[in-house]
Amino acid sequence: MAYRPLADEIRPDSLDDVVGQKHILGEGGLLRRIIESGKIPNLVFYGPSGTGKTTVANIIARRSGRALRRINATTGSLSDIKDVIADVGTMLAPNGILLYLDEIQYFNKKQQQSLLEVIEKGDVTLVASTTENPYFYVYNAVLSRSTVFEFKPVTAEEVLPAVDRGIAIMEQRLGEQVVCEDGVREHIASACGGDVRKAMNAVELLLNSARRRDGVLTVTLEDARAVAQRSAMRYDREGDDHYDIVSALQKSVRGSDPDAALHYLARLLEAGDLVSACRRMMVMACEDVGLAYPQIIPIVKSCIDVANMLGLPEARIPLADAVVLMATSPKSNSAYVGMNRAMADIRAGKTGDIPRHLQNVHADSAGMEREQGYLYPHDYPHHYVKQQYLPDKLVGAVYYEYGENKTEQAARRYWDEIKGD
Repeated sequence: MAYRPLADEIRPDSLDDVVGQKHILGEGGLLRRIIESGKIPNLVFYGPSGTGKTTVANIIARRSGRALRRINATTGSLSDIKDVIADVGTMLAPNGILLYLDEIQYFNKKQQQSLLEVIEKGDVTLVASTTENPYFYVYNAVLSRSTVFEFKPVTAEEVLPAVDRGIAIMEQRLGEQVVCEDGVREHIASACGGDVRKAMNAVELLLNSARRRDGVLTVTLEDARAVAQRSAMRYDREGDDHYDIVSALQKSVRGSDPDAALHYLARLLEAGDLVSACRRMMVMACEDVGLAYPQIIPIVKSCIDVANMLGLPEARIPLADAVVLMATSPKSNSAYVGMNRAMADIRAGKTGDIPRHLQNVHADSAGMEREQGYLYPHDYPHHYVKQQYLPDKLVGAVYYEYGENKTEQAARRYWDEIKGD
């Protein structure tokens, strides 16, 4: 008999046995009602791997009575789509075709466009899955003809029954009794990171390699930890997870939550992504702490230099110092907001000529210098003299507004007194 992976063998045949996804497949859930109606529209399933997308597609195919065709977009081509379309209306697919297109994000625009005519007619019902945000990766014309459902990571509590089923199946396969040390089942369920397939792969590997003790196969917690180490980490430097983590890191620092900031920094570093962590931390120092504590910019830069000199794992130490310092520092985005306002005016064409007294005198031809009228501030009390700096068209424009923090308010009082405002 050909080898069949446990993750495939344990795949459920009914919606009631699908692990997780109660928000769409539970009693009264919208996707469940659609499937039970038998009138299946074009669907796009979006979510992490191992959360039941393929399983639900199989159940839909069985319920719809349509011939199931599968294409994996990582290896599929335009000719594969044409082969599927060629079966429409033949004895091979008398009731039509349900096309399960896995990882649709890997199909280019032309390949996705080739689906439009048949899915619009209804000859082919498309069920596409993707681990990436479909609104970024799926051609808009395909999306407009489809209904999108998000599959969420499965909780450890939901994975645990699947782990038990997997162990029972392996006992039958091996013809041996299996005993798991305390905590093994729970560790597998939690360490899989919401990916049931990973959990089943761990069960299969552990039981195939389990040692015999007192006439039974014993799975130790030590082995479970070795197999499942880092498996809970979902991370792809080009995928949504990457952007979600760096976004959460910055928002945690901006929100002055050092615990959350350390958590997301740890996720980046556990994935080995030192570059993204360092780059985003410099952005945070300038954008979110900014002028409330301007000295933080060289401090964070120094921590990053030390981290790059040390490399991982020691790099985590100076980076942790920096992220906690930023999270617990006063915040100001006044300069960031001011720059955005200035750039918005530039992009809108609000520029104007630079006042003559600010221009570079060397721009004039030899012998043609004109009196600029520039007032040199250092020649005046407090190194300040009032004169126009903005172009005539923008006189009176305000881009920068002092933040409410102690540092910027001190600067404001200083200049209010000198300028007499």
